[in-house]
Amino acid sequence: MPDAEVRVSEVKAFKTKSGNTRFVLVDDQGNEYSTFKEPIAAKLPGLEGRRARISFHEQQRDGFTNVYLDAVEPLEDTPAPGGAADADEVAWRTTIDAAPYLLGGDAVEREIPPEELFEKLQPFKELVADDIEKPDA
Repeated sequence: MPDAEVRVSEVKAFKTKSGNTRFVLVDDQGNEYSTFKEPIAAKLPGLEGRRARISFHEQQRDGFTNVYLDAVEPLEDTPAPGGAADADEVAWRTTIDAAPYLLGGDAVEREIPPEELFEKLQPFKELVADDIEKPDA
């Protein structure tokens, strides 16, 4: 039973002709690992975009190789510093913290439609993300 550490790209569920549900974990390389086992499938929701340690086995059937998921364990993400995703996340957190100052007036007391809020905060977020990603000069 091979083990691997993967980044989960997608989790899907399909009803089979027999009425069973086949759950599929797709990693960021496009590899698919299937399971019909509910205890394993119960660990899959929320794994998209995260790393996981998986155990699997392959089975030859009708000229195809099926890859079956035997176990899955979510791993703590330790992102590499300086990545674009990190910069965006930090930029959004900074923007949200600064929102009362950026919006001004009575924005804290009144409800702002999401589209308007995004339009006002997005430019600041982009400036912060660009500043984070820019190498020190």
